[in-house]
Amino acid sequence: MNKRLLVFSAILLAMLVLALVASVPVVSDDRPGDRHPGARHHDDDDDDGDGGQEIPFDEASIFLELNHTDSDLGIHAFVDGDAWTQIEIESPDEREKLRVVTRGSFGRHGLTELFFESDEPRFPDEISLERFFARFPAGEWEISGVTIEGDELESEVELSHVLAAPPDHVMVNDQEAAENCDAATLPSVSEPVTISWDMVTQSHPTVGDTDTIDVVKYQVVVEREDPELVFSVDLPPNVTSFELPEDLTALADAFKFEIIVRTDTGNQTALESCFEIE
Repeated sequence: MNKRLLVFSAILLAMLVLALVASVPVVSDDRPGDRHPGARHHDDDDDDGDGGQEIPFDEASIFLELNHTDSDLGIHAFVDGDAWTQIEIESPDEREKLRVVTRGSFGRHGLTELFFESDEPRFPDEISLERFFARFPAGEWEISGVTIEGDELESEVELSHVLAAPPDHVMVNDQEAAENCDAATLPSVSEPVTISWDMVTQSHPTVGDTDTIDVVKYQVVVEREDPELVFSVDLPPNVTSFELPEDLTALADAFKFEIIVRTDTGNQTALESCFEIE
């Protein structure tokens, strides 16, 4: 009797342990950054029914930058918004052009900003303009992503092939700017130094599509080579000259400068030159 009672008690205890184990919830260490990029996550506490909605990025843009002096052209993009674990960029023909997926600590923490610029091969020696524009067609591009909570991010942005013409009649004080920094003779000027140019009103005559443009700003960038120093200023579209601070021009005997023309499409056209201080 005692042996049968002991066996029965052992069986009863084992059944009780199995029942308790089956009732314990399973806890997973599967954090957002460790899930498959396409997986979605919904918080059990989300009672407002908004889980899974598409959220636009705070900022999203794709634009072209042309260096008219060096004859090179590149594509740039910038996004900023809620913390994300994945971003994709699709061209107007619905081809995926870029995918960024975070892993590990970056996936668990999330990223909020992304800026990149492509390589800028020279045309026509390294790439034809026709081939470049075929790679990056004009039209509506889609930028999408997944937040660390699993919601979808999505914005549609327009890429234009219309670029501003380079600024004309660029002057450094009363001297015409050199064609480039490799010119045999560079303007040699005394302080104060003023850089000026004609207002840009036309699209580029040979690069991209021809159309009307709306300049939203000019940017003047001045650089000292060694040790490196960069000074930049944004100017409204009705201002076409800028006097450089003498505290800046006193720091070197030669400077490189850029005038960048930005249109309302985001596209930029840059002209480069150099000058010397007497």
